Amino acid sequence: MAMGMAGVVFLNAGHASAIGPAALNVERPASDVTLVAQPREVPEKYKRRVVRFSTAEKPGTIIVDTNNKFLYYVEGPNRATRYGIGVGREGFGWSGVVNVGRKEEWPSWRPPAEMRAREARAGRILPVVQEGGIDNPLGARALYLYKGGRDTIFRIHGTNQPWTIGLNMSSGCIRMMNKDVEHLYARAGIGAKVIVIGPGNRQGKVNYEDRGVDIFRTIFGG
Repeated sequence: MAMGMAGVVFLNAGHASAIGPAALNVERPASDVTLVAQPREVPEKYKRRVVRFSTAEKPGTIIVDTNNKFLYYVEGPNRATRYGIGVGREGFGWSGVVNVGRKEEWPSWRPPAEMRAREARAGRILPVVQEGGIDNPLGARALYLYKGGRDTIFRIHGTNQPWTIGLNMSSGCIRMMNKDVEHLYARAGIGAKVIVIGPGNRQGKVNYEDRGVDIFRTIFGG
């Protein structure tokens, strides 16, 4: 949401579904493509860190804080890995509780028909399918988010445009640097609970606190 050229960001991905943005409190702007003036370095605060993290959620849960552009993978008492993310731009934000329905390495991109039609009206032709690879908008890995056993069309995925991390530029999918989504992919299991905190507050009350970088684990590991 040329395909891999710097400066053009394709921002949403996946199959159309009966459970879509309307069910998760999402509005649809006119276009799914945002132009980027120039690449930028990923800010230091969005680089992967082990943090002291307090929550009532079980280990293996993913908490996505779209307001602060962080994704947390809960590891245990007072332990989490924090990743920087890119999130939905205005009108594309959403919230809710979903699950990882499936995972895929170097996934293909299948923009929904409504996206292709919308972009065609703006003079941008999207493929029906783009096979996985380094120029694919979904990057190196994708975790497909399901609700009630059905695909929501939203994903946690990599990106070939890492300078978008920390920005509101996607069509609702959660994007990560490729090295980070590979790290998360290896740890998060099918069925993992994913709490997306964002517009609409449909995630309900979530108790968590990021207490900052875990210096001991950063230095000594574990």
